[in-house]
Amino acid sequence: MKILVINGPNLNMLGIREPGIYGSENYNTLLEKISAYAEKNGVETCFFQSNYEGALVDKIQEAYGVFDGIVINPGAYTHTSIALLDAVKAVGIPTVEVHISDVSKREDFRQISYIRLGCIASVIGHGTDGYLEAIDILKERSENP
Repeated sequence: MKILVINGPNLNMLGIREPGIYGSENYNTLLEKISAYAEKNGVETCFFQSNYEGALVDKIQEAYGVFDGIVINPGAYTHTSIALLDAVKAVGIPTVEVHISDVSKREDFRQISYIRLGCIASVIGHGTDGYLEAIDILKERSENP
């Protein structure tokens, strides 16, 4: 199984940006954690991070026919991007939305997730372990369609 892990704006600043909300783990440590977990579970991963909406859309489109699943933390684009939703729906690849913090307990504007409408599941507020849970969800779905 091949999974594309996509991170949106400011995720590259993990460990620096608001550690009280997002923790002290840095972005490279997150990628190492996901890679080790995926490898242990027989899953191949590829990573992409961008602060630009169009680059994220392009990467989702490029995943068509290449990846079996997508794990995406769209960052702030969660609450603003119909383009990301449309891209996920267009490619039809099972996608799991991940948020490190519990967005349901944050600002009002964070209560809206456009991309959720195109996802098979959402993992919210479980810290960076949420990415591992998302891999499990995708793996289970591929084994039990």
